[in-house]
Amino acid sequence: MIASDGTTALRTRLRRLIDERLPADYVGSFTGDPKDLATAEEFSRLLGAEQLLCMAWPAQYGGQAAGPWLQTVVREEMWSHFEPRGAQYMGVNWVGPVIMRYGTEKQKQQHLPPISSGEMIWCQGFSEPEAGSDLGAMRTTATKEGDGYRINGQKVWTSYAPIAGWCFLLARLDARTKDKRDGITVFLVRTDSPGFEVRPLQTLVGPYHLNEVFLTDVFVPADQVLGEVGQGWRIVMDVLAYERIGIARYAKCDRLLAEVRESIGDGWAEVPAALRDRWARALVRSRQARLMAYRVVASQDAGRVDPADVSAYRIAVTILDQEVSEVLMELAGPSVLAPDSDGDRLARTIEDHWRYALAGTVSSGTIEMQRRSLARAILENR
Repeated sequence: MIASDGTTALRTRLRRLIDERLPADYVGSFTGDPKDLATAEEFSRLLGAEQLLCMAWPAQYGGQAAGPWLQTVVREEMWSHFEPRGAQYMGVNWVGPVIMRYGTEKQKQQHLPPISSGEMIWCQGFSEPEAGSDLGAMRTTATKEGDGYRINGQKVWTSYAPIAGWCFLLARLDARTKDKRDGITVFLVRTDSPGFEVRPLQTLVGPYHLNEVFLTDVFVPADQVLGEVGQGWRIVMDVLAYERIGIARYAKCDRLLAEVRESIGDGWAEVPAALRDRWARALVRSRQARLMAYRVVASQDAGRVDPADVSAYRIAVTILDQEVSEVLMELAGPSVLAPDSDGDRLARTIEDHWRYALAGTVSSGTIEMQRRSLARAILENR
């Protein structure tokens, strides 16, 4: 990204807000301490009030019509400061844009302002037992009833379900179709609907991230169907494209690599040469991932996005996350995992990054599926 007066001023403004509003020891919103989540929720509302949360959105929905480059500045600053938007990125990055593209005017007026103001968290009801990366194999059903639909089934790995107010849910209207992608429909579902049950899963990545959702005769009004009935697969493809370019993990990797180097100080010369070389390669790869992200943003700005570029970026940044986590852990040493490291912010951020990176190659679509998508996109463009 070429710095301009606009991007420089925005970075300065965001960093000032972060310095003023975030505690010095903040390492993320999904720790075991509820005050961290409260901090993120308050900060999201602040960004919303200043029309910074969804800068690229049209003004009537709470944005500034600022375009994808300034929104990229917001992503980078948020990720390099341990994502103080908390769970808002899902609504900001893809739920909102997809509703803008496929929703009715009523749906836009109902759902977009609460997202851009930082008031509403969304979760995503896609994956199911035995139908994770293969969304076409999903079995959750929707049956027409009166002026709406009854939904029955189960979802899994549903991030943020305990704190979300709405769920972007996939269900199948007809299980007898020849093409398993047919009949899938997108429903916008209130999480407090009768029959919508959330069961948290205890995992390495901490609270809120992974949950099961059970749907028992959940009624959804017909006016909360997004797009055309039975045509949800096309929307899903857009969702995945928005989702995979909306997370600037490279910015966090870049910052952590710089911080661990600074923390070692004069002792850097004592670090084994092979480990110093790995640190340098990881830093180079974080800059490469940044450039890959910028290529996709430039395509967005021009009104076209190549699915191959999106998949290639997602693969690169996922591998980067894991490479950086391993380098950081070796440089920081095993004390990062010790109970008495809780007061050391750098140790906490390294440990946090390491835990999330472990799951990186299976979350938001496995890396094998990403490679498959990349191959398909390249072959289709030949």
